[in-house]
Amino acid sequence: MKTIRVVAAVIRDRDRIFATARGYGDYKGGWEFPGGKIESGETPQEALVREIREELDTEVRVGDLIDTIEYDYPAFHLSMDCFWCTIREGHLTLREAEAARWLTADTIDSVNWLPADRSLIDQIRRELVSEGHGA
Repeated sequence: MKTIRVVAAVIRDRDRIFATARGYGDYKGGWEFPGGKIESGETPQEALVREIREELDTEVRVGDLIDTIEYDYPAFHLSMDCFWCTIREGHLTLREAEAARWLTADTIDSVNWLPADRSLIDQIRRELVSEGHGA
């Protein structure tokens, strides 16, 4: 089975994270963290900065790695490095996604996450909740 290496940005603004709905392909309408494929010669962080610039017309600051998700879709294996990110500059303009939302720990389950992204949700919720109480 083919492995696809991608990066995903969990863009955070205090107690909220940014999610997008896919605008194309087999998983159109499914919710995910924005990002995309790592191109040859790029670090995951460089790929993430480029992808967010292309998809959302926004410059992000890439923070810590949250986790690397390994997930088997029917046609391929996904290896996804997921990073905390913050907005450096820009307004998250949707160029490819069909919709977007800011979600909190309370609303994070209100969208239909794609399977690979879903495996991150509990970890992100815990972080948002602890941040909300600790800040």
